[in-house]
Amino acid sequence: MNETFDYKVIDGIIDELGSKQSAIIAILQNIQEYYRYLPKEVFPYLSKKLGISQAKIYSVATFYENFSLQPKGKYVIKVCDGTACHVRKSIPILDRLRKELGLSEIKATTDDLLFTVETVSCLGACGLAPVLTVNDKVYPAMTPDKATELLNELKEEQ
Repeated sequence: MNETFDYKVIDGIIDELGSKQSAIIAILQNIQEYYRYLPKEVFPYLSKKLGISQAKIYSVATFYENFSLQPKGKYVIKVCDGTACHVRKSIPILDRLRKELGLSEIKATTDDLLFTVETVSCLGACGLAPVLTVNDKVYPAMTPDKATELLNELKEEQ
């Protein structure tokens, strides 16, 4: 990311949540909320501040699917590929988003860190299939054309 790592942010989170081992998940969640991922600098710093090994902190960060060690875009687009969405053609929507943004299964985030496109197993909105979310806002009954329109709207907000 272009921003420099700010240890004061981490200190503020630790001050708010406490420095007990039991707070590590909440601490990591707040760090990720601020940076949109967990920067590598977090692990040695937290290890010293909390008295927990880097390996243990890293194992927590990699165990939970919600944590990301890679930078994510300002707009995280999750395309549902659960059964209901899949049979109602979610894959062409995913393909369109990736094509429009120059992304792939391997490269999920644009170079400008504006968009990340991911697939998820279920968003819990099967009756509205096919569904995608942008930063947890649900967009129901999507089509590839509607996905293109949505991307254009998000780009205009910049």
